Amino acid sequence: MEDLKLKEIVKEKYGEIAKKSLKGEVSGCCSSTCCSSDDISDMSESYENLSGYNPDADLSLGCGIPTEFAAIKQGNTVVDLGSGAGNDVFVARSLTGEKGKVIGIDFTETMIEKANLNKQKLGYENIEFHLGDIENIPLDNDLADVVISNCVLNLVPDKNKAFSEIYRILKPGGHFSVSDIVVKGEMPSEFKKAAEMYAGCISGSIDINEYLGIIKKNNFTDIKIQKEREIILPEETLRKYLSEEEYEQWLNSGSRLLSVNVFGRK
Repeated sequence: MEDLKLKEIVKEKYGEIAKKSLKGEVSGCCSSTCCSSDDISDMSESYENLSGYNPDADLSLGCGIPTEFAAIKQGNTVVDLGSGAGNDVFVARSLTGEKGKVIGIDFTETMIEKANLNKQKLGYENIEFHLGDIENIPLDNDLADVVISNCVLNLVPDKNKAFSEIYRILKPGGHFSVSDIVVKGEMPSEFKKAAEMYAGCISGSIDINEYLGIIKKNNFTDIKIQKEREIILPEETLRKYLSEEEYEQWLNSGSRLLSVNVFGRK
């Protein structure tokens, strides 16, 4: 699919989730409004014991906890890419303290609306939410000490452009810590064609070595995988998208879907 069409699919699906949340309905990434009629898997991790956690901002759309390894310090400026309803922004704010600043970027208008409502309820003044595209981040150069993101970069069609933008907005010596979905091995072609699974964070994923190669290409150093966790897809989901032959090939290929936390420094 063309990049623009893919972006519209993601915006539409996540917009639906935000609208449901504004109405008080709970809807995560792997519900029927996002991925498919099947429950693909619960990729998110629990935030309940984290300082700064706000249940109203947790739409269960992530695949990790990027702040866990982000080494955020008091007074830091942190940028969260694909900030959604603000879940990771509020956790990051508890680490930067009142002297720091946290900026959330999201390209879904309804998500920005939901995030700002959450911000108003909490009364924080050192948090901002901006409408913007990760391939063209609406922020100045050398702004951030830390960039975080949670299961969003795999939804971006041009990942090279996304990481070049991360490099641009980071201060010299700054770093990123992102949670994302990658593939170890080969993803079936039918997964790559499935728009529903793309919006559900799966078929936009690329091979881990290609992913790390893009990061290295954009001049980051100290690149490392901080955490790795396998994502198990239910049999009924696999059979929905794959023929019997493809299903058997996937099972016997040794390929895996992984949730990873990745670090890189400018």
